[in-house]
Amino acid sequence: MTLKTQQRAEIIPLVDEGLGNSSYLVALGDGRALVLDPRRDPTPYLKLAEDLNLLIAFAVETHLHADFISGSRELVGFGAAIIAPRESHLATEYRGLGDGEEVDLGGLTLQALATPGHTPEHLSYLLLDGPKPLALFSGGAVLPGGAARPDLIGPEQTEPLAHDLYRSAHKPLTNLPDDLPVYPTHGAGSFCSAGVGGQRTTTLGKERNQNLLFSAANEGVFVRTFLSGLGTYPPYFLRLRTVNQRGARLYGVNPPELARLSAEDFRRHQAAGAIAIDVRPLVDFAGGHIPGSLSIALRPAFASWLGWIVQADRPLLFVRAADQDARDLVEQCLKIGYENLVGELECGIAAWRAAELPVSTIAIRQVSDEPQGVPLDVRQASEWAGGHIPGAQHLELGSVLASAGAIPAGPLTIYCGHGERAMTAASLLEAQGRESLAVLDGGFDAWRSADRPVAIG
Repeated sequence: MTLKTQQRAEIIPLVDEGLGNSSYLVALGDGRALVLDPRRDPTPYLKLAEDLNLLIAFAVETHLHADFISGSRELVGFGAAIIAPRESHLATEYRGLGDGEEVDLGGLTLQALATPGHTPEHLSYLLLDGPKPLALFSGGAVLPGGAARPDLIGPEQTEPLAHDLYRSAHKPLTNLPDDLPVYPTHGAGSFCSAGVGGQRTTTLGKERNQNLLFSAANEGVFVRTFLSGLGTYPPYFLRLRTVNQRGARLYGVNPPELARLSAEDFRRHQAAGAIAIDVRPLVDFAGGHIPGSLSIALRPAFASWLGWIVQADRPLLFVRAADQDARDLVEQCLKIGYENLVGELECGIAAWRAAELPVSTIAIRQVSDEPQGVPLDVRQASEWAGGHIPGAQHLELGSVLASAGAIPAGPLTIYCGHGERAMTAASLLEAQGRESLAVLDGGFDAWRSADRPVAIG
């Protein structure tokens, strides 16, 4: 959804499908632009600005992000000034704003609205043309069908922030029109989000009619209902607020390249404690992989699962297929603050085989076959509640290592929605010495499509 006002503003979303987030480039009508909640890699914003013949003058933050490294400091190197909540206390030069304060954008105005709840310092921003509101950049305060979760700071703050979330959706926004476009940062697919639908943008009126923030009978009902629906989230969320506050390493438009390692060097680093991550498609991993390696397929959700399962300070080794993008792999690691990238196996798994080093395999089961042993469902709790294979045991992927002792002994058929998470779980269990592991091809989606029996509850 692109907004063109009768005046000069144009709003262009840039969506990170993997993290479920949107950032925005706003053309201000005078040859300049602002970027709101940019991700770490500045390249997409610089390229878009160049294509539109714009200078990025401002990088605007709604809050201290927990799910990705902010790119505002990267954009400073290309001429932008940072605008952020005063209470974010950034360890870099920035213009701090509080409730009601405004920034002159050269004809347009950006007005800060205090909307705590997702985080204590959270601001939403109202874009104005004179007195007329053009757009609301809501960050995590109001999302299509929901709001961003208030439990990422600490358990003692979760309930107070949930109350703040409700109040932020009311008093600060009361006098704004129903047809006002709302541009949130978090959305579908974001572990920061709760209760959201599939839309990336919305209007204030639509949310007033459909969103629990507005439709709950009262504040207490909202808080109880909202908090009861929160799922789990990756542990790296608990450290990135601090990283974003102090500032991460700057790379500009040239992220580091992966060193190319011989099979012997790769093996030496692995023996010294580096974790080998195989990013090839799950079928390739199943057909042959380095013993002890972890399967996380390179796809839009790669960063989320890397951050969920692997500690950020671990040295990382990679195995990829020749047709997979090495830069994409590096950028996905960097956007969640994984910097210790040792290198990749030169010539991939073929080099390992050529060195006559050991290779492991994992079986693939078809939905037409009966599951081997106990079915193990590693989807999120909300997915499990919507239906699962009869007799299955449920354990979210993020809990597989910590709760491996609760998994029944013997053969397992592991499944998720499609297969990638299941193969990750299988690789984790294999590294712990489990045998007789199989992954369901196509996952639960394929099982249900084949009209196989489904249990609910």
